[in-house]
Amino acid sequence: MAETVNEPPVMTTPADLEARLIGVETALHELQCRLATLSPAPNWLDEIIGSFTDEPVFDEVIALGCAFRASQPYPDESGASA
Repeated sequence: MAETVNEPPVMTTPADLEARLIGVETALHELQCRLATLSPAPNWLDEIIGSFTDEPVFDEVIALGCAFRASQPYPDESGASA
């Protein structure tokens, strides 16, 4: 019967524990080596800045957002206790 995810394997001897630890350390070392060779991910914000510049409705969207925020009361003006 296969082990379930919720039940860790039983470790009966220090040798079993040592063998598992060696496996974990090996996997960790492999991951560290792979991460060291990856190029840094591009900044997603740099990729989208200015992407709506040529959209004709962009200014309208900004104006509507500003109008909506201006119509909402500030938390301290709403009468609700914090």
